[in-house]
Amino acid sequence: MSAAPGPVAAGGMPSRAGALRAVLHRWTGEEAFAGGTCEGTRWHDGALRLAAPVGRAPYDDPFGHGCLDWEFGRWTSPWTRLPFGAFDLIPSWTADAPDGTRLEVRLQIRDGGGTEWGWYVLARWCAGDAVVHRATVPGQIDGGGRVEVDTFLAGPRGLASYRISVVLARRPGGTEQIALSGLRVAASAPAPQGEPAMSPDAAARAAASSGVAWGTVLDVPGRSQGVHAGHCPQWDGGGEAWAGPACTAMLVEYFGRGPDAADLAWLDPQDPAPQVDFAARQVFDYGYRGCGNWAFNVAYAARFGLDGLVLRLSSLTDVERFVAAGLPVATPLSARSGELSGAGPDLAAGYSYDTAGNILVVRGFTIAGDVVVNDPLSASDDATHRVYPRAAFERVWLTGGAAGAAYVLRPRDRPLPPRPPGEPPRW
Repeated sequence: MSAAPGPVAAGGMPSRAGALRAVLHRWTGEEAFAGGTCEGTRWHDGALRLAAPVGRAPYDDPFGHGCLDWEFGRWTSPWTRLPFGAFDLIPSWTADAPDGTRLEVRLQIRDGGGTEWGWYVLARWCAGDAVVHRATVPGQIDGGGRVEVDTFLAGPRGLASYRISVVLARRPGGTEQIALSGLRVAASAPAPQGEPAMSPDAAARAAASSGVAWGTVLDVPGRSQGVHAGHCPQWDGGGEAWAGPACTAMLVEYFGRGPDAADLAWLDPQDPAPQVDFAARQVFDYGYRGCGNWAFNVAYAARFGLDGLVLRLSSLTDVERFVAAGLPVATPLSARSGELSGAGPDLAAGYSYDTAGNILVVRGFTIAGDVVVNDPLSASDDATHRVYPRAAFERVWLTGGAAGAAYVLRPRDRPLPPRPPGEPPRW
């Protein structure tokens, strides 16, 4: 895996735009969490919290903080059936986990034959890095599938249902509070060969709604990853490795949020955009050794009162709905030379995109429906504004390693767009 993109998609992903099935399951609010099993946790003051720990165990941090004791509780979802045989799952969450606390996300699955596998560890996460390091766990593979950074990839029998568990932990005797306010799981699979991803009625609705954001461009500030080349080598050194932090910083800034002067005091005052360096440190995955973990990028935004979701979307029509609702969308993609060309202030005539992995912020559409982005793979902040042809962009985004992946941040009082009726919910 390269440092810039994020998870590797499952083999056999769709070979044509739109041929993707996707669903998102959400647990937000007291009623949703009441459907699961609490062990030492309870809903209080708008979040699931550690109330009366049910156990105590050591955790030996392999990245430098040594072996410490932790007390913990957990919440476990019910078995959740998927509306199709899925190939992958990606979790995301909104939580407050200050230093002295940590959160662990675990997954158990039933494959297409009904056999249970797991538990897999999908994340060991905390907001800071002073007491314990956030990380994913490499090398997890068995007959049910494998974990690739923040994504579970199903084995040959696919994935029929799952349950997810979140462990909330703190240092014994500590006063720090850990709180989980939202949990999401996105699942996807290619449509069977020769079968459309959407029913004819759903396809007709999608066609009718296409164009809802044509001519709309959101005022998202541009942030270049290139101007940070060589910064903070302990967190992957900027440049091409920092597409995620640059895009996440753009989304956070768009909503008028971000680190304050005290947060940035450890950075060089001459840094052209220190909020990008700050984000890189806070999203860095010590297990993956990179900043491209999508779940960690959206979890970072919780410190600024923002909710984050990792999604699988089925077309640019989905993205249009978000833009029309005032929500820019981060879209990972990869492209070989000749697959995608565009226009921008720093692009020569005949420019052709060529990257093994990048993340861009889709902030709007031209009046003809082409895609307006902030592309951090640019020489300067001012040069991030680019336009890519709609059909080519959609094909590369849906059929490459990202396979329709996206992530979205939003203030908690900003509604998501209406979901398409008659289809499994994708957000």
